[in-house]
Amino acid sequence: MFIKRLLGMAMLLAGSAQAALPMLHTEGTKWLDADGRQPALRGVNLGNYLIQEFWMMGQETKAVDDQCKLEAVLDQRFGYEERQRLYGVFRDNWITQRDWDLLPKMNLNLVRLPFIYSVIEDEQNPRHLRADAWKYLDRVIDEAEKRGIYVILDLHGAVGSQGWEHHSGCAGKNKYWDTPEYQERTIWLWQQIAARYKDRGAVAGYSILNEPWGTTPENLAVVMRTLYQAIREVDQNHVIILPGHNKGIDAYGKPSDHGMRNVAFEMHPYPGHFGWGKPGLAVHKGWLTCAGDGDNVCKWKAKLEGLNTAFFVGEFQPWAFMGAEHGGQVMRVTYDTYVANGWASTAWAWKVLTNKGGQGKGTWGLVTNAPGAAIPKLDFTKASLTEIENLFRLYGSVPYQPQQTAIKWMNATVPPTPFAK
Repeated sequence: MFIKRLLGMAMLLAGSAQAALPMLHTEGTKWLDADGRQPALRGVNLGNYLIQEFWMMGQETKAVDDQCKLEAVLDQRFGYEERQRLYGVFRDNWITQRDWDLLPKMNLNLVRLPFIYSVIEDEQNPRHLRADAWKYLDRVIDEAEKRGIYVILDLHGAVGSQGWEHHSGCAGKNKYWDTPEYQERTIWLWQQIAARYKDRGAVAGYSILNEPWGTTPENLAVVMRTLYQAIREVDQNHVIILPGHNKGIDAYGKPSDHGMRNVAFEMHPYPGHFGWGKPGLAVHKGWLTCAGDGDNVCKWKAKLEGLNTAFFVGEFQPWAFMGAEHGGQVMRVTYDTYVANGWASTAWAWKVLTNKGGQGKGTWGLVTNAPGAAIPKLDFTKASLTEIENLFRLYGSVPYQPQQTAIKWMNATVPPTPFAK
């Protein structure tokens, strides 16, 4: 019995050792592991998990259309402590064990984890950690590492908000740039994160500020250099990912000229969306095969080689509204193209739930709720506490419909050729 117990302990220790992922870094334009090998980093965003976007969960209304508004409504109706409890219920159900078990079936090995600052910092006691500050980041890193998946930590919503958009947590605020206190708290926040994870190989990098478009490209570069230096005081190991402006990355100059090392630039190209054509083969062919005069992969490769800096495609959407077969094929070809250029990438998004359910021509989620497995739309200003809690629990139990063609093509031995005709 004693020998069996020792063998069991040895197996557990061996399993833990196998689960540990090697630290990644960048050299020039390349992402590399500790042995100098170039990993093929294909991933997805765990959106709406630690910072809410209401369109992703069937709850978008004019009255409550961002996280700050919902928090205020819940505080006013039920009190701060009850709001905190409800958010725990929501987060415990948005991403669960079934998500972690399904992710590897998509042949993905990277997740980007968007979070709002108040997941870690006590919003009522600035520069102090919440009692459960590391609950969700630790959980994601642990679950990912068990499956050989890296994690990029993404500050999606800084205190004060770094843009006007709802996805920074508070729409219409954009107070980060003209409030020194908010910038200093963000430095404090990243130093806490860096101190905790500086030796954790499963963390692929720090995406230090999502879509920071509420300022000029020039000011963005200055403020991000300051944030870079603050993180480097604590963590010399991890890749620091410098966010691009919606006008590009030119204002940064060459990072090495500013004493910056082990960095990558981040941009969010969305062919077929947000005014860039429409979903279909043509727009993706232009982007991926460098056809035509528009923005394309070849131009970005040349730009990055000139800057001698690695690249992270933090968000993109290759399958939505394309139809199942074309969506799955373009998804695979997009990942293959990025890998061939040495880029890491994470599509938006893993999970989108709708009021009716079903993938149709392709939702923005690799998984959605099954047809007929409806998500009710609530009026959070009137719904009862029980109704809100039941909705949040439903997110963890509603039957799923994964993108089956995505699973097929992401695991295919021979890649598709959607642009051949």
